[in-house]
Amino acid sequence: MGAAGKPVLVKAPGKLNVFMRVGQLQEDGYHDVATAYQAVSLCEEVKASPASDFSVSFEGPIDVNGLELDGSNIAIKAARLLARTVDYRGGVRLEITKRVPIAGGMGGGSADAAATLVACDALWGLGLSREDLHAIAARLGADVPFALMGGTAVGTGRGDELSPALAKGSFHWVLVLADYGLSTPRVYRELDQHRERNAADLSPAVVAPQVDADVLQALRAGDPHMLAESLHNDLQAASLHLAPALAGVLELGERNGALAGIVSGSGPTIAFLAADLDSAISLQIALSAARLNVTRVTGPVQGARVLHD
Repeated sequence: MGAAGKPVLVKAPGKLNVFMRVGQLQEDGYHDVATAYQAVSLCEEVKASPASDFSVSFEGPIDVNGLELDGSNIAIKAARLLARTVDYRGGVRLEITKRVPIAGGMGGGSADAAATLVACDALWGLGLSREDLHAIAARLGADVPFALMGGTAVGTGRGDELSPALAKGSFHWVLVLADYGLSTPRVYRELDQHRERNAADLSPAVVAPQVDADVLQALRAGDPHMLAESLHNDLQAASLHLAPALAGVLELGERNGALAGIVSGSGPTIAFLAADLDSAISLQIALSAARLNVTRVTGPVQGARVLHD
């Protein structure tokens, strides 16, 4: 194992769930899910520098004031878990540039954790395989392995059992970012309550959900019109119940030329799928004119990787 070298800069992508089905509540309080992830071009950057202890600081275009800077932060957890796993005795100073919304359903914290694993592996000269890093990532949270892998993938189990999915070309998305977050556990609780309240009208949730074949076919064909028809998120009803204003945003996007809109993950970020670059730009302009915080991204993109000077 090498001594810590010069600082390492790593980029890791945020994600959209283009399909999300949530299984029934299990006795341990968790749900199995079936999701199709797409890594998009809104990325976190983590700079790792040699240090004797573990610390993290944040900057970036989004408000980072509410973020924990102690051992409860997922990036510090990732660094410490890696150090424990390989018996590394030093520490690391992490400087994170945040661009992915906090508690926005886009896996920003998971991207930070994945980038930290890759950065510390390089900084500490560990030379771990992707499989080793993936196993450590899975212990940190369901979305962390995907931020490591990137591209397009199907996630089952808790979302961390990944298999790559073929995707052709590039998809154009316009994201509406909220100035507030939604807690993932709270959204899941709301989903369970929604299912209880509407048990008479809803078909019962299955234990082990699966991703619909037409989603995978649309991704494989690189066809945004086909993908728009098959976008689905079981958590969307719960997110809309907790943040009713999102319904108006969805309608506005679809009125202004989006092929379809979807709440990403547990929300509140809304992702609109556009037919092509021109449509994405005109949708971005229309939503910005409505004073919404909008950004345009493409997917799929690579997972966590070292940026070389």
